[in-house]
Amino acid sequence: MSSYVAYFGLFRTSARTVLAYRMSFWLGVLGGILPMVSLFAIWGALLSGERSLGGLDWAQMRAYLLVTFGTGSLLAAYGDFRMANRILDGRVALDLVKPVDYQRSRFAEALGGVGMELLSVGLVTCGVVIITGPVLVPHGVQALLFLAAMASVIPLKFGIMYLTCTLCFYTQNYVGLFWARETISALLSGALVPIALLPGWLQAVSGVLPFASVVSTPALIYVGAVSGFHAVQLILVQVLWTVALWFAARLAWRFAIRRLTVHGG
Repeated sequence: MSSYVAYFGLFRTSARTVLAYRMSFWLGVLGGILPMVSLFAIWGALLSGERSLGGLDWAQMRAYLLVTFGTGSLLAAYGDFRMANRILDGRVALDLVKPVDYQRSRFAEALGGVGMELLSVGLVTCGVVIITGPVLVPHGVQALLFLAAMASVIPLKFGIMYLTCTLCFYTQNYVGLFWARETISALLSGALVPIALLPGWLQAVSGVLPFASVVSTPALIYVGAVSGFHAVQLILVQVLWTVALWFAARLAWRFAIRRLTVHGG
């Protein structure tokens, strides 16, 4: 029971830290609205009239863009640079002597910022809708499938982030790792363009990596591009990736921690 209290304490501290930077929050909301309006203008020109791209018409693409923005915004407040910097300067040694599981502690911290992130996504969505007009909203079973798909987004993103941070033990640098991960994720997740618009070989690569489960799966379910049994299959793939990444991260940490260097020792 005491360990759960400790995890809740980390969750609460992380939430308070996010709340402390209100100006940054509002700037983030404003900074989210403007790019989304620009993307709407670009895709609106590409999908003018009755055209469709990647199986999505203009109404579906508007909703797709908002969902990709939402999935991209989640788990941003935690900041994987915090974890990476503590590894790089050796302060992680202080975390290791605490009587709590390191991975679960970082996950509790990550969850602490989710509330403000959801509020930010909601405000940006409202701003975009006010400027550009209403978007599609799923109903009934499709809405439930979408919520089920979104439930896996945070643990999936955490697993990818955690694995990336463990590489700091080998590279002694994180900036390059971060941008490499962001670039690969944007391309193979469907955040940059829908996966259906990628070349066949890139679609095949995306199909064997977890990035599509973070962005493309919830977005396609939301707009109704996939439904029924196909949607359930994609959600099961999300769950499998969530479990696989969690245990892969634990295994990677076990090996990486052997390379910890503190004060040259």
